[in-house]
Amino acid sequence: MIRNIPRTVWMLGFVSLFMDFSSELVHALLPLLLVNVLHVGMLEVGIIEGIAESTALLVKVFSGTLSDAIGKRKILLVIGYGLATITKPFFPLAQHVESVFAARFMDRIGKGIRGAPRDALVADVTPKAMLGSAYGLRQSMDTVGAVLGPLAAVGLLFLYEDIRFALWFAFIPALFSMYIIFFKIKESTHLAKNAQSKKIFSLTLMRSFSPSFWLVVAIGSLFMLARFSEAFLVLKAQEGGFKIEFVPLVMAVMSVAYVVSSYPAGVLSDRFERRYLLYIGGRLRKRNI
Repeated sequence: MIRNIPRTVWMLGFVSLFMDFSSELVHALLPLLLVNVLHVGMLEVGIIEGIAESTALLVKVFSGTLSDAIGKRKILLVIGYGLATITKPFFPLAQHVESVFAARFMDRIGKGIRGAPRDALVADVTPKAMLGSAYGLRQSMDTVGAVLGPLAAVGLLFLYEDIRFALWFAFIPALFSMYIIFFKIKESTHLAKNAQSKKIFSLTLMRSFSPSFWLVVAIGSLFMLARFSEAFLVLKAQEGGFKIEFVPLVMAVMSVAYVVSSYPAGVLSDRFERRYLLYIGGRLRKRNI
């Protein structure tokens, strides 16, 4: 099954892998930079993370419909991943919390721009019977990067004992992502011919979505209310007595579960009712398993 997944999906998976490698390296070290170097309090960390993540979620609402309207996905991938790449050097250079906030804000705008068009491109090039497997593969590769990033952070802290210097290395995998987007990913040939109305967003479009769609959105929104930023997980590990070199390991351990479950869950969703898998996932999350 896995060998039949389209090449474009594999390439998007590698893009996600390298960018998540880069981003999670930053996310594993940024709370330590803010608290230990810039002497920022927990409240400021929460404000930065809250605004950054909510910005990404808001931008996602419009980026998907924009890609439908213009009949192109790749240009939005270039913009979204490009913004994330450009921001990486600003983190080690930051001397004030305002600089970190600006870089984090732009990075999350990039995430919001690229997310929906990337997933839509997966759907464009994948046979319907394999959609679950394709999404699962891309998510698994994404999360491999989320494991490698914190592990790299641990190694860099051991070697150099300098948070700022370690943050510079995040720029390298981000450049690999941009290379793959420019030279290895092709636009879907049929999308431009079937481009929708020039309206980016409208109430009419929202009304056209099925009740099942809105039910999934509502359930996802409820679970997101219980989510907290990984920055606090990193800082809690330090507060609990972890040596600073080992603190990023908590993020790597968290991501391992996603790596081993995403693709199998995607394959199962192609064979069984997806609502049952959503129910099982929801029950496990409720029990904190």
